[in-house]
Amino acid sequence: MALSVHEKLNLAADWLRAADGLLVTAGAGMGVDSGLPDFRGRAGFWRAYPVLKPVGINFEDIASPDAMRRMPTLAWGFYGHMLGLYRKTEPHDGFNILRHWGERMEHGLFVFTSNVDGHFQKAGYPDDRIVECHGSIHFLQCFKTCSRNIWSANMVDPQVDANSCRLQSDIPTCPKCGAMARPNVLMFDDYDWIDDRTELQQERMERWLSRVSRLVVVELGAGKAIPTVRMLSEKNGPRIIRINPRDFAIASYRGVGIPGRALEVLGMLNALLVAG
Repeated sequence: MALSVHEKLNLAADWLRAADGLLVTAGAGMGVDSGLPDFRGRAGFWRAYPVLKPVGINFEDIASPDAMRRMPTLAWGFYGHMLGLYRKTEPHDGFNILRHWGERMEHGLFVFTSNVDGHFQKAGYPDDRIVECHGSIHFLQCFKTCSRNIWSANMVDPQVDANSCRLQSDIPTCPKCGAMARPNVLMFDDYDWIDDRTELQQERMERWLSRVSRLVVVELGAGKAIPTVRMLSEKNGPRIIRINPRDFAIASYRGVGIPGRALEVLGMLNALLVAG
């Protein structure tokens, strides 16, 4: 017999009370409550970037090394706009709720996210407790991969024409060879992403997981199209709390699926924990 949402929430709260470690796995849905755009399908992408609709450019087209090679000012306009958006947007309170849960556990928490926005760091999470499996827009690398150097994008301030989505300022360059720089993120059809930073993060997470005996996984807004986050969650069951407004189903032997957006459901779970 299927559990009701109320029963799922209570079971999830029991797991959280008993846990000695919290693994937070987050997809794009985690950022929606902060006001970040949802690129679900072409319609979602074109709502965020309507100027690209008439020319038929979708997310997969623009977020690619090929686009940076063929139309660098447009591709850098897209990534430059996203960088500015991520910098000015404040993470929602759900980030704080999760962090406080982890602080009460013996081994704390670790984050595994496909988001490149850096919002877990911005919300106060230690950088050495985060895996960014697709990289981070806040770091750059050489487009020609003249070396495996990865450097901070803090000194880059892209100026983008919102009407054309084109970069108006100078294209960032590699400090070593002078070639065009690119965000250190995994793009579509990307064979030159330098994953050294992410590999180090993964190693830290594996060491942390080996110490945790009563793990709970809280998965937030992870989609099926690129199931990296969902697969990582399911690898670390069976106490998975899957939170998703649409794709919340999960086998009962792996965990519970709770329909809803991240902030909404985290708030309900937190109320149960506070009430004891």
